[in-house]
Amino acid sequence: MKRARIGIIGNHYVIEERFPVHAGGTMNSEAVAEAAGCMPLLVPSDPRFVTVDELLETCDGFLLTGGRPNVHPEEYGEPETAAHGAFDRARDAITLPLVRACVARGQPVFGVCRGFQEMNVALGGSLYPEIRDLPGRDNHRMPPNGTLEEQFALRHIVRFTEGGVFHQLMGAQEVMTNTLHGQGIKQPGARVRIDGHAPDGTPEALYVADAPGFALGVQWHPEWQAATDPVSRPLFAAFGDAARAWADGQRPQAALKTA
Repeated sequence: MKRARIGIIGNHYVIEERFPVHAGGTMNSEAVAEAAGCMPLLVPSDPRFVTVDELLETCDGFLLTGGRPNVHPEEYGEPETAAHGAFDRARDAITLPLVRACVARGQPVFGVCRGFQEMNVALGGSLYPEIRDLPGRDNHRMPPNGTLEEQFALRHIVRFTEGGVFHQLMGAQEVMTNTLHGQGIKQPGARVRIDGHAPDGTPEALYVADAPGFALGVQWHPEWQAATDPVSRPLFAAFGDAARAWADGQRPQAALKTA
């Protein structure tokens, strides 16, 4: 049986200071294949190599992954500072219009970490460059040392809006997550609805209001052990279902059910 195809947004790296590559974490492919039941396709996120229109025609859905570079602040009307970190303008040039196109078409899109932030910026929102510098906020960054198990360990709860999209999807109003990020949402985009928060008030889950298809994002990393994790599995399962429906030619008309 032909599997639905998920475009996994890759990141640009330089190996050994001389070999430029586009790469994606193996755990992203595992999550797509094992938890969503779809075929992972790594996308070289650079407009020199692919166009948004080509991607929309090739893939049935898109996973916007995490990555060390941040969305450039010019994309939300703010000047660049040292706090904004490293950038990948080529990825910005692909993902931001891709999000807008997916939302308009109802084509499934799932944002994780940087992808969560990309969804917000693509729809007119802005970001804080460093959450831990804000009064009353915690340090959400990944620990610099330790095993993968230690670095991706569960860190805090996320509480969802009662009766909202994520509450319905998870069957629970609170879940434990492995949130790992430096930046975060400052101003939500016009159609972006924050549907889950960390205990310190940091936005951790979003959906796009009135989107005809699957358009969800989370600030944590559900790709880690997605096939067995009780929080990750329903997210990727729903994403996979939406991608299979798209692959089968179903084009959604009704908006996602919201509270």
